[in-house]
Amino acid sequence: MPHEYAASITGTVQVSGLYLLTRETDDTEALLSAVAQAIGGGARVLQYRDKSTDAGRRLEQAQALVGLCHRHRVPLIVNDDVQLARSVGAAGVHLGEHDAAIATARAELGPSSIIGVSCYNDLSDAAPAVAAGADYIALGAFFDSSTKPRARHAPLQLLRDARQFKVPVVAIGGINAANGAALVNAGADALAVLGAVWDAPDIGVAARAISSLFLRA
Repeated sequence: MPHEYAASITGTVQVSGLYLLTRETDDTEALLSAVAQAIGGGARVLQYRDKSTDAGRRLEQAQALVGLCHRHRVPLIVNDDVQLARSVGAAGVHLGEHDAAIATARAELGPSSIIGVSCYNDLSDAAPAVAAGADYIALGAFFDSSTKPRARHAPLQLLRDARQFKVPVVAIGGINAANGAALVNAGADALAVLGAVWDAPDIGVAARAISSLFLRA
């Protein structure tokens, strides 16, 4: 079952602010330390993203991150893997175009879970996703990304148009403190970030710089 704070986040508190994606690593202690620094810098949502086939590592890290995030009342979203999210009691799951159906994820994780869906650069995918029960939609890539160099690009207008769906909108793709303000001003509720935080010499400072974009807005 998802932790009890999931219901409050999908209810009165929206998915918002700095939405941090993890970087794959074998070093679980270093991962936890970096995530703690990012949360200290204002990260509001964490997505555990590990595309490896090391099931043992993924289970160990997801369990450890759930505990850390729970202590700080930050929701942990698991990328792609509904069963992993369920087994560790994560707050929810993020689904891509080739992942499980929203209805399947909801049945597995329960009504209070957070289910996010990637709609990339096509809002025609957003309406059915929201109708099926998605709690938020992710759009992008808005800028070039080293994580996904071949990602489809999305225009800023997409964020403005997405407001019609009345769910939180997460922008993704090459986002940093310098370019993120334009996305927030265009209507992004959250900024999904990986490289701009993980590659920074000080993770906490980098997280704070991106989190502050929402305070200015």
